[in-house]
Formats: sequence, structure tokens, C-alpha cells
Amino acid sequence: MPILDEKLGDIYDEVLRRNPGEDEFHQAVREVLDSLGPVVAKHPEYTDAAVIRRLCEPERQIIFRVPWVDDSGAVRINRGFRVEFNSALGPYKGGLRFHPSVYLGIVKFLGFEQIFKNSLTGMPIGGGKGGSDFDPKGRSDGEVMRFCQAFMTELYRHIGEYTDVPAGDIGVGGREIGYLFGQYKRITNRYESGVLTGKGLTWGGSQVRTEATGYGTVFFAEEMLKARGDSFDGKKVVVSGSGNVAIYAAEKVARLGGTVIACSDSNGYVVDEHGIDLALLKDVKEKRRARIADYAEVRPGAHYVEGGSVWDVACDVALPCATQNELNGRDAATLAKNGCAIVAEGANMPCTPDAVRLFTDAGVLFAPGKAANAGGVATSALEMQQNASRDSWGFEHTERRLADIMHGIHDRCLEAADLYGKPGNYLAGANIAGFIQVADAMLALGVI
Repeated sequence: MPILDEKLGDIYDEVLRRNPGEDEFHQAVREVLDSLGPVVAKHPEYTDAAVIRRLCEPERQIIFRVPWVDDSGAVRINRGFRVEFNSALGPYKGGLRFHPSVYLGIVKFLGFEQIFKNSLTGMPIGGGKGGSDFDPKGRSDGEVMRFCQAFMTELYRHIGEYTDVPAGDIGVGGREIGYLFGQYKRITNRYESGVLTGKGLTWGGSQVRTEATGYGTVFFAEEMLKARGDSFDGKKVVVSGSGNVAIYAAEKVARLGGTVIACSDSNGYVVDEHGIDLALLKDVKEKRRARIADYAEVRPGAHYVEGGSVWDVACDVALPCATQNELNGRDAATLAKNGCAIVAEGANMPCTPDAVRLFTDAGVLFAPGKAANAGGVATSALEMQQNASRDSWGFEHTERRLADIMHGIHDRCLEAADLYGKPGNYLAGANIAGFIQVADAMLALGVI
């Protein structure tokens, strides 16, 4: 691990001391600080005004009890979170995650990443994140509805279209957003479409929002290929996960001429050398909510591997789209050995620090999630625009806007990397470009 600049090292030590046991948050902060040495050398005002120290401390951390009743009549208790991290650029914006792994450290890591991701979009949105340790898997629609209503009964007092605008994340899709918005409307007696994004198309939602994170990741990877004078045409691609991000990343890869040959879930992975059948994958995962093994049972030529690592499958482009720290150093070494040229993160921080270092040493181009998967929040901001103007845009128009935003993020990353002596380093470029935009706004707003 590289040695931090002395001033940055002091800040990181303080983060460790003030946030014990929050490993994911520590990792996210360290990743950004590793890139900022040349920035603070050129701009001492950022450390003089304690901008970085302030940036590492959330503006507000909300933790609350969520009591609800299951179908058997038993009272259940979960814990809810909303971390409103930074509003220098606009209202807090970031998803809600419902998963048993959720605790304060996960939410803070995601919220911290969201600050820079939202900054890179060029949209006027700050960074935040939330969620609960509730697991919607295996729960009836009635149980999910009652949980969402209980969750929003507390959350509603902290959000608003000019304050904090949540969206979906793992475990929070269109069904959950509907129940959450319905309860917000019920409590407030106001139809404030802009208070939540990821809504259904018939009640204020945006075209392309479902596809946005996956499509955006591929748009970014396409720009990485173009920078090398290449394209997706004929490329073999491996995508981890088989949820929303993975499915629509695979869809866009196929439309750009690539072939997705493998995808996964928490039980194992499936290899289909002829190309993943998207209609079948959507049926298995979106309609039947079944396991990826079911895909291989009905798809001729496909085979399923229980457990193991999907990154053992040789490919030209890797798109980790599942969850944090899913791709480790061993996986990175295997990908590099097998000729992988580009890795673009569709999930939030899916590559461990060891993996990132191995990619860099091996000459594999690596795009961090804060840049490559910003398409989801960018389209959420487009949804907010439509809600504010009482407008509705078509699919093609919205997709063009998304593509333009992702191209802009790619160029900003490369420009910042070049300017600060890290040419071609997308990780450094994303961290620097995202940081400077927020830091300058914080300086302008004073010590608040």
C-alpha cells in the first residue's frame, strides 16, 4: 500500500480512530486519499481549510428502529439508516439498500463513494446513502409493503426534493420504491414526485432508469476501448452478478457487438460460450426470481459451476456488477494472465485494493465504480429534472443524455489524470476530478 502524504495520513488516522470497525468506509476513504497527494501539493488551501477532513465526516447520520408485523402476526424489528454525507453541490442523492449485511459502515462507504460519483456526473446533486438490514428475499408482498411503510414513517421527516432524494439499490426495486412513495404521499398529503427516484413509468418515473447503471457501465467501457482505438466488436465479456446491473450491462454489450459468455449469482456461475441468452436470463432472474443454475438447466451448451469464481473464465473485458469486494487479488491475477484488457466496475467498490494494484501493475485498464457505474444516479437526476418540469422524455432521448453524461465522465477522468501526473489512470482521475468539484464548492460556501 502506498505511503500517504503526511497531512493526508493524519486525516486517515483520524478516520480510523473516529469510525472503528467500519472497514468498508476505511477502504473507500483510503482509495480517495491515495490519489490526492499531487492535488494538495498544488492546492494547499484544501488542507488549510480542512476541506478533506470535513469531507470525511458526514453532515448527518440518522439511525432508527423499524418495527413491522410479518404474515404470522409476529412483531419484527430492523434497523434503518440514512447518512446524508455532503450537500455542497445539491440535495443529498443516493440509494437505499435492503440487505442483511447493511450496517453503518456499509452505508457510510456507499455514501462517501456517492459524493464523488455524483460530482463526476456534472449534475447538481450531493451525496448520501441509506438502507436497512431487512432482507426482502423470501418475504411476501404484504410483508415488504408493511416494512417499507414502517421504514418511511421515520424516513419521511428527513427527505425532500430540495433536501435528500433517495432511490433504489440492492433489495430495493420498483416494488419497494412504490410502497415507499405511497407511504410518503400518505403521510405528507403531497404528491412530490421528486422526493424519490426509480419510480414506475406511469407515476413519474424515467425511461432508461432500470437499464441506466448497466448501460452506463458499458458506455464507459466503450469509451475506454475507443481511447485504445478499439471497440466491443468481437470481444468476450464476463459479467459478475445477474441482477439489474448485470442484466442490462449484458444487454448493451450484445448490442455493441460483444459476447457476454458468463454471469453469476451468490451460489455459482454459468458459462455460455455462444453468448448469454438475455430473454432466458431475464425470465429466470426477473420473473421467476430463481437461481442462475436454472438457466443452465434449460439452455443447450451452457454449463453451471457451483461456487468457484466467475473470474476464472477467460475474457477480454470484465464487468464486476455484483457487490463490494467480490473480486480479489487472486481473481485479478487470473484475469490478467488470461488476457483481460479492461475492467470497469458496475457495482460499488467490487475490486479489493490488492486487485486494483495488480491490474495497474499488469497494465489492465481499470475504471472505478464512482465513474463507471454513475449512470444510475445520472438518470435519477434526469428523472428529478422531468419531475420538476412536469415533463416526460422518450427512451431514445433519455438514453442519449445518459450516453453523453458517461462520455463526459470518461473524458473528465482522463483529463484530471493527465493534469496531475497520472496519465491513463482512471482511478486517480476519477478521485481527483470528483474531489476538486466538491472541494471548490465547499470552499465557496464557507465553514459549514
